[in-house]
Amino acid sequence: MGVEVCWDPAAKQPPAREAAFKSMTAATAGDKDGWLALFAPDACVEDPVGPSMFDEEGKGHHGRDGLSAFWDKTIGNVEKFEFVIRDSHAAGSEVANVGTITTFLPGGYRVDTDGVFVYRVNEDGLVVSMRAFWETERAMATARQV
Repeated sequence: MGVEVCWDPAAKQPPAREAAFKSMTAATAGDKDGWLALFAPDACVEDPVGPSMFDEEGKGHHGRDGLSAFWDKTIGNVEKFEFVIRDSHAAGSEVANVGTITTFLPGGYRVDTDGVFVYRVNEDGLVVSMRAFWETERAMATARQV
């Protein structure tokens, strides 16, 4: 049985961990504008890193327009999120969170995505890079109806 990392949003956290928490909270709430506001104008999201069904060239989603399109293609199609962060390593302007993201999709499907989710922030605390390391095949193998 793993230990879950719980963050008290009122407690002082490193800026990257705080940004990651806010990102997860906005995704869970379906708050696209709030999520986009967490990112610097020139930010890049690679979720997952490398070529995927969400990013065929594997170059990431760049800037507000790219992040907005990423939301519409991915986060916006999820009915419910559950985030379980088992460990979190903050260093400098970055944090690497190890955990599972469970997505509940239309049609009653559920998918568990195990991965490492790395956020880097600038001096203003805005996310400049979010890189998610997870394997599509492993995640899809968990797809099931609930």
